[in-house]
Amino acid sequence: MTMGHDVSTDEEKRPPRVILGISAYYHDSAACLVVDGRIVAAAQEERFTRIKHDQAFPRQAVAWCLEAGGVGQGDIDLVAFYDKPFLKFERILQTHLAYAPRGFRSFIKAIPVWLKDKIWLKDHIATELDYDGTILFPEHHESHAASAFYPSPFERAAFLTIDGVGEWATTSYGVGEGHRLTMTGEIHFPHSLGLLYSAFTYYTGFKVNSGEYKVMGLAPYGEPTYVQTILDELIDLKDDGSFQMNMKYFNYCAGLTMTNHHFDALFGGPPRTAESQLTQREMDLARSVQEVTEEAMLRMGRHVHEETGCENLCLAGGVALNCVANGRLLREGPFERIWIQPAAGDAGGALGAALYGWHQYADQARTANGTTDTQRGTYLGPTFSSETIQSFLDEHGYPYETLDEGALAAKVAEHLANENVVGWFQGAMEFGPRALGGRSILGDPRSPKMQETMNLKIKFRESFRPFAPSVLAEDVSAYFEQECESPYMLLVAPVKESLRREMTEEERALFGIEKLNVTRSTLPAITHVDYSARIQTVHEETNPRYYRLLQAFKAKTGCSVVINTSFNVRGEPIVCTPEDAYRCFMRTDMDYLVLENCVLSKSAQPALEGDTDWRREFELD
Repeated sequence: MTMGHDVSTDEEKRPPRVILGISAYYHDSAACLVVDGRIVAAAQEERFTRIKHDQAFPRQAVAWCLEAGGVGQGDIDLVAFYDKPFLKFERILQTHLAYAPRGFRSFIKAIPVWLKDKIWLKDHIATELDYDGTILFPEHHESHAASAFYPSPFERAAFLTIDGVGEWATTSYGVGEGHRLTMTGEIHFPHSLGLLYSAFTYYTGFKVNSGEYKVMGLAPYGEPTYVQTILDELIDLKDDGSFQMNMKYFNYCAGLTMTNHHFDALFGGPPRTAESQLTQREMDLARSVQEVTEEAMLRMGRHVHEETGCENLCLAGGVALNCVANGRLLREGPFERIWIQPAAGDAGGALGAALYGWHQYADQARTANGTTDTQRGTYLGPTFSSETIQSFLDEHGYPYETLDEGALAAKVAEHLANENVVGWFQGAMEFGPRALGGRSILGDPRSPKMQETMNLKIKFRESFRPFAPSVLAEDVSAYFEQECESPYMLLVAPVKESLRREMTEEERALFGIEKLNVTRSTLPAITHVDYSARIQTVHEETNPRYYRLLQAFKAKTGCSVVINTSFNVRGEPIVCTPEDAYRCFMRTDMDYLVLENCVLSKSAQPALEGDTDWRREFELD
């Protein structure tokens, strides 16, 4: 495959200093600003519109990125869009023709959107931005590869990108060296590891493109009952990680669903109805597809290592958010180091496209120091000063106290140690799906009741879902079977055996969801039923205030771990502004809210006007 450039003009220009990257029109639209090769700002549109997974043109994200960079629309030298719309349209047309007359309903549903907007994307971008310059369209997996390699700390590394589908590619690999990317191999639609996982997401009753992480969280409750069935009937997985899917069982090429009646017959019934009770079947299905996915990624990793000879690996694409598989690839695979793009899904395509424009298209050099990435902890979103926050609180008459840095860390650590739940809003908003101490809800991991409290009273979500730990980077190996850093919460590792609790015979005999309320370690709230945890290592260089909080919690309790979950409730995006944070704080059973240096107690706040029926809203989501 060649790394060709689809641009709106062939004019030779000076290197494009100001590059705007955009992803849109599928899910998780986003914008990213790169200036002189440096990532200046990046944000998802959903955080501004409050529409989860918003796919619309990222008007507000673009406006904020330009403001953050101190540039106007007239300063943009290059716009890079994260895929090739015409090539994607070709795939959709060819697929519908291949399955005709089946799929007419889905064809009729898709075509008007394409004819109205998507195939005229170049004109649409130019109009939205009032821009008449060069527009670059790297392929979807080129954008993923660029997002994986260019911010990484490696001078040379293999890259592996795995998702549902871009234009035609669903999996790709190659080598990044210096500032150049070379694509070596691809797997094409309809054969897709991401779509296989999404098919099981759909079949187990969760939303495709948003519920896959629920399947991953559900998997440890089940048994690998269907692994061989999947390998025998659904996917022909080769030793090198390549595969073909048996399309007899899938409906995503021609229909409006992911699976069909053959799939139903294979697994003993129709898909689970959303929000209905989870059964052992769903748990076993989740466990089985998770194990198949892990095995596929391990085989891919071995093959890529053998083919490229690289000791370092970079990952992107939606499947790279499967942190359980990532953890196994790190522990059992052949690579010495792995770096994963924190915005691995389509949102990260905006960042990848912008960096592709600087390095691959404009042929600009890149410097990698071998140890530190250039994504700055992925704290790339909006920030709000203490003065702005205090003005907001004063304007609305919300009581608060202001504390200096030392007092703030000690006070919040005390609240956490007393089993209070704290909303933590400080610094820049994270780019990507994980809250990393910028827009987080925090709790005490030592509390046996904290998982249930936070799931049901704070997040309004399924009780089986585990919570992740944040830990001081230098202490990670004291709590988990992991030596390396994991700043982006994209690696799962086992809790140290020395911290685990000895199970009784009765507890070991529990099955399925019965396992939920068994205390498994001295950190029960972050220990999943298989003794695993999705780890975030906290570093003073990228988040000094969060680091100081963990230090203060350690000084008070002897424990340098806290629960960290995203600052949102079910069905809503992570909060962006102080107003978003206050509203979420008041509509949940959080005890305290920290907005920069301002600390708010729930008991001191006035009632939130006009918001009396919020619990019913979230229960029905």
